[in-house]
Amino acid sequence: MKNQGACGACWAFAATATCESWALFNSKTYDLSEQQLVDCSGSYGNKGCNGGWPASALQYIIDKGLSLESEYPYVAKQQTSCKKNNGTFKISAYVTVNNSCSALTTSIAVQPIAVTVDATNWSKYSSGVFSNCSTSINHAVLLVGIVSSNWKIKNSWGGSWGENGYIRLGSGNTCGLCLYKSTYPKS
Repeated sequence: MKNQGACGACWAFAATATCESWALFNSKTYDLSEQQLVDCSGSYGNKGCNGGWPASALQYIIDKGLSLESEYPYVAKQQTSCKKNNGTFKISAYVTVNNSCSALTTSIAVQPIAVTVDATNWSKYSSGVFSNCSTSINHAVLLVGIVSSNWKIKNSWGGSWGENGYIRLGSGNTCGLCLYKSTYPKS
């Protein structure tokens, strides 16, 4: 379970998580570099530790490729320069899921999806189904499935947070989960 630390790079973690999941479906295992996205994808509209979008990160991966974590390790801050603006891991395209709960429900059957949410009240979450949130989007995470009609989310705050790094959200548009278009790599 990865931890973004004090750097606002949730968008990079959501992008690498959906790519790592896609690779698993294709019988490959990768631990991809969030730091490369933080340092190098500014021209794609991302702002390092000050936010970004998973879709912009996926476009960077299509165009430039991405290094492994071991080649470009995470340091939880934006470095002054991009150390390696290419990588051997690439995707050829990504799917944009329309902003609706029914589209997410259909797409999650294909693979985990990078989504955006309002995580304002998440810091004290420890377990159970969570619904104490509004819809002011401020965080990117990985939607990994639906359990008992609730969304299961993999966060990037480490394994000691929540349910071993996961949170279950109530069904529907809880925390704004269905408000914005979401993305995942395409085979």
